[in-house]
Amino acid sequence: MTTVSQYMKQGRFVKRLEDPKIARMLFGEVKWAWIWIPLRLYAGWQWLIAGWNKLGNPVWTGESAGVAVTGFVQGALEKTGGAHPDVQGWYAWFLRNLVLPNAGLWSQFVAYGELIVGIALILGVFTGMAAFFGGFMNMNYLLAGTVSTNPLLLAIAIFLILAWKTAGWWGIDRWLLPVLGTPWRPGFIFMDEERDSTLEMDKNPA
Repeated sequence: MTTVSQYMKQGRFVKRLEDPKIARMLFGEVKWAWIWIPLRLYAGWQWLIAGWNKLGNPVWTGESAGVAVTGFVQGALEKTGGAHPDVQGWYAWFLRNLVLPNAGLWSQFVAYGELIVGIALILGVFTGMAAFFGGFMNMNYLLAGTVSTNPLLLAIAIFLILAWKTAGWWGIDRWLLPVLGTPWRPGFIFMDEERDSTLEMDKNPA
């Protein structure tokens, strides 16, 4: 029987775990990118409508901005009792000490954040980032004891984050991502700058 020490000597430890074929297909192949269109548009529309309705509401972005957030937070703080409360103590502390005193500011963040996430998802621009921030808001609503459509939208956000390379292929990301690239792989515009810098160094050696 092959022992662990023998594997170590032979260098046969696994160095990389390959994704299953279905994961590579759904999250990396552009020919399957159409699968994410309905999920992306549904989530985007939900966020767009939610944010748009808040922009025209004075208790969210008008003269009385913060009133709606204050009521929401106070309702959440009422759910902190019992052995298994809907709102955990640490999150109640966050709401009571950081959100409630700055309700007007948080109200603006929520309204414009929902609108921006909705627009980004519908247009397919920075889809992975938009899904992340959308999911982050869903998580906060859930932590505050609000269910509604948040579990569904959070699940969609997770899938869109996993499919960030192709979820926006039928959108602006189709052109934006190759141009800008990623932190670990520069896009066309940065590659051109790097090439020009290299050529300049070759012309003027130290």
